[in-house]
Amino acid sequence: MPAPERIPPRSVTAVELLTKGELTVRGRIREASNGVLYCSVAYEGREASCVYKPVAGERPLWDFPDGTLAQREVAAYEVSEATGWHLVPPTVLRDGPYGEGMCQLWIDLEPDDDADAVNDAEDTAADEEAARADDTPDADFGPLLALVDEERPGDGWKAVGRAEVGEGRTALLVHADDEQLRRLAVLDAVINNGDRKGGHLLPAPGGHLYAIDHGVTFHVEDKLRTLLWGWAGEPLTDEALAVLARLEEALVPAAPLATRLAELITVAETDAVRARVRELRHTGRHPEPSGQWPPIPWPPV
Repeated sequence: MPAPERIPPRSVTAVELLTKGELTVRGRIREASNGVLYCSVAYEGREASCVYKPVAGERPLWDFPDGTLAQREVAAYEVSEATGWHLVPPTVLRDGPYGEGMCQLWIDLEPDDDADAVNDAEDTAADEEAARADDTPDADFGPLLALVDEERPGDGWKAVGRAEVGEGRTALLVHADDEQLRRLAVLDAVINNGDRKGGHLLPAPGGHLYAIDHGVTFHVEDKLRTLLWGWAGEPLTDEALAVLARLEEALVPAAPLATRLAELITVAETDAVRARVRELRHTGRHPEPSGQWPPIPWPPV
């Protein structure tokens, strides 16, 4: 009699894990201005670390409707997946210990990242207020951004602009002339990212770039503020133009992406995404600062 066939264990996807798994709060993210909790999530034998941002912990913004940042983070993930670039970590909307919120897979950078990035949830409000009061930009931008005492960027770098560095001195802010960063600049233009800071860039082991913190996105007005202006006005790559063409098809009413966005953002905001995609395809160029407000977020990290 032949031996019974062994059925391999079912593979749990990251989205399924985040959606159905049991969330356990481990601590609070130290630098976050909104309520951001570091958690573990477990489901059917698989466990991972994640970030949970409950809607109840969102601070009101003057230019965005209250209680919508979590949905915008999920919408940014959906658009990122539709591009095929996978720049945003798996992100879902779900219920948690403090109500509905965004849940996103944690991206490890170094072995001790978890310990460095989170602290005990009992940190005092005074400590948080002191951290928010310090608007001095951190000089350690990581491998993708730098301040240099030069008039022009060196090979492999793109200029963003001059920045004050104290004592009346300025330095040139530059970012890497990197293919994945350039893709991210296109994604940010599509989702109208109003807060692309250096600390939102996560180069993972193996070389893949992830980007996080997409709560202030999808506004109907031009809100693009970013550190990735190095390609402003330059022609889009052939790859980017092909991706934009696919996005335009995916955003046709009743298409899967359009249907999904309708669950997360308003009709007007979805229409604005379509308009931005069409405009990018029409101009064939990376957008330039509008000149209506500071184009770089502050602080920039």
